Amino acid sequence: MPTSPDMTTTSQTPVLDTLQHQVAVFARRAEQSRLGGVGQARNSMDRAAYLLLHRLDTQGPMGVKALAAGMGIDSSTVTRQVAPLVDAGLVTRASHPEDGRAVVLELSARGRARLEEVRSSRRALMALVTEDWTETERDQFCSLLTRFNASLSGVTASLPPTTDTSAG
Repeated sequence: MPTSPDMTTTSQTPVLDTLQHQVAVFARRAEQSRLGGVGQARNSMDRAAYLLLHRLDTQGPMGVKALAAGMGIDSSTVTRQVAPLVDAGLVTRASHPEDGRAVVLELSARGRARLEEVRSSRRALMALVTEDWTETERDQFCSLLTRFNASLSGVTASLPPTTDTSAG
């Protein structure tokens, strides 16, 4: 059973305070650098573009609705975010083979090359940031961060929508 904020014990408070603060610091650092990597590709692709291209690369061509559902965002947001990627030649739009009214999005050859350039740069940044970590530490961090993201995704998906736009 998940713990609600009023169910935390006094002994949990210090670690939860540290965790929420470190997540906030991480979010700021990630946004400042966009975890863009090193070298010429640094900060050269925004988060939304990277995540869209990555999903198309790993999942293959798909419609706007499937892409939106897989990313946990609405179709209008995907449509808005894909438009500049299509204009840049990184993504192609085609009519769905079974339903000509629907659109299928696909990573272009140019998009695949650009994504690999950004991935390579980001990989180099991750190597630099964790150069004094052991492989076990890297594996543990990846495992825990993946678990944290999955848990956060599950919790946020179950929360009612909010109109509060203030940042915390």
